[in-house]
Amino acid sequence: MSTATAETTWRADVDADGRIDAAVVQSYRDDGFVRIRGVFDPDEIAHFRTAAQSYLDANRSESLGAGMPARAAIFTQLVNVWRNDPAMAELTLHPRVAGIAEQLTDRPMRIWHDHMLVKEPRSNRATQFHQDRPYWPHDPASGPSLSAWIALVDVPAERGCMSFLPGTQQLTGFRPQNLDDEEDLFRVDPELRWSRRITLPLKAGDLTFHSSYTGHMAMPNTTDEARIAHVNIYMDADTAYVEQPHVVTDPLGLPGGARLDGELFPRPLG
Repeated sequence: MSTATAETTWRADVDADGRIDAAVVQSYRDDGFVRIRGVFDPDEIAHFRTAAQSYLDANRSESLGAGMPARAAIFTQLVNVWRNDPAMAELTLHPRVAGIAEQLTDRPMRIWHDHMLVKEPRSNRATQFHQDRPYWPHDPASGPSLSAWIALVDVPAERGCMSFLPGTQQLTGFRPQNLDDEEDLFRVDPELRWSRRITLPLKAGDLTFHSSYTGHMAMPNTTDEARIAHVNIYMDADTAYVEQPHVVTDPLGLPGGARLDGELFPRPLG
């Protein structure tokens, strides 16, 4: 399950059938996040990196942060790229990634949305600690949701890798937090300031999975190379909508209580 090259060592934590060890699943359930190495081999990740770079070059102006100076924006963000680019759809709907998500949650999952997250070279801005779920128009009674954060390039700490607060997946009911305010999550729960923090550098082809309630942040990119990540976000297949503003659902005119399903929110595993 590992292959050596002259430049780096590639190691996989997933077998040829897409299965992960029970200990990895338990680590996710205990801590609310897990790193899984080598989900994509070097040739696969090179294919997706090329596709992502082409999409980014053509669509950077569509970023949700467009119009801000490059050094002022926290990141470049392109949402639902899978709907616009066949190669990126391969990645968003990849059965190996979806299969791991379902092993971790023990639930059938749908795509909520994807997004490409790019920290531009020398952007020097951190994405501050926050939870994802408070931003999403999901009924609180709906089942689990989680993000698969796919490193398309090597992401050492100085290029903007992720840090997590173990156990915070148990904390629900918080308001959305300000990604640009390093104090905001700690205003919501001051005790979290003293929580253990785990930083996980990734090689290209590695993934982290984190619960939508797990507190996390991304370090600044202080390097001369862009940090390019693609994130598949999964939600329980029975997730229902609540009327709350969100860029994904605002155009759809959904009534409260509607299930988020159909072709816009597919099940990668059928």
